[in-house]
Amino acid sequence: MALDALILQERLQQSDRETVEAIVENPYLQYFLGLPGYQDRPPFHPSLMTHFQKRLGEKVIAEVNEWIAVEAAKVEQQRDGDNNTKPSARAGQKQKRKKASEPDPNQGTLLLDATCAPADIAYPTDIGLPNEAREKLESIIDNLHAPHAGTRLKPRTYREKARRVYLSLAKQRRLGQRALRHGIGKQLAFLQRDLRIIEKLSAITPLTALNRQQYKQLLIIQELVRQQLLMYTQRIHHIEDRMVSIHQPHVRPIIRGKAKAKVEFGAKVSISMVQGFAFLERRQWDNFNEALP
Repeated sequence: MALDALILQERLQQSDRETVEAIVENPYLQYFLGLPGYQDRPPFHPSLMTHFQKRLGEKVIAEVNEWIAVEAAKVEQQRDGDNNTKPSARAGQKQKRKKASEPDPNQGTLLLDATCAPADIAYPTDIGLPNEAREKLESIIDNLHAPHAGTRLKPRTYREKARRVYLSLAKQRRLGQRALRHGIGKQLAFLQRDLRIIEKLSAITPLTALNRQQYKQLLIIQELVRQQLLMYTQRIHHIEDRMVSIHQPHVRPIIRGKAKAKVEFGAKVSISMVQGFAFLERRQWDNFNEALP
């Protein structure tokens, strides 16, 4: 049921809640899930879809794919055997069936191709990513200062000024390189100031006061600031393991060389086609060479 629910969600392109609602309304989807009969209540809670994705990892899906390919090959062999044993009334039809049962000379040929599976992230502009990181650091500062509100002065973050600097650049239709570099420098200065404030606040308020998501974001933003500072000081636009998303830090830019999209963001996958079945041979978030084993 877990695997069938994920297949339905992928084919319907719906959210977890929408998928469960569609299952309740459609008896055919319930039959696909293996339910014994129609029921007007959800077979599981929508929150379980996330657990299904974690439980059914890449190895499990590859194993299920192998099962399907093996069973399909058995059915094809049995069908060919049945066709060969049937009597024929005409010699021409017999010869025709004989030719049809002969193995295809192209059968079994391995075709390899590498492509990029796009990730669902916002396009990482040079000025948008530091601004998003700054806003998250400001919310972290608010949480760390909350226990001492009224007894200690709140650190000054200049968030309104930083917001105006960002909007002055984001609203421009054509942004020059000099203005962009100047804006990135200002945003990085605000980020460094916020990180110093968080370091001072952590001495009086432990970081355990943050929730799990905020603590993870703090670690990601620290690495993001290090990368952005290195590119800013050295005047480069490429760095190893460059982060392009705070919510999905594992996503990497993949250079595709296409006219429509020269850079795509997602995992690079190598897929093989064997007798009409697709198998995932390799999947990495970092770019790799298809010629390597």
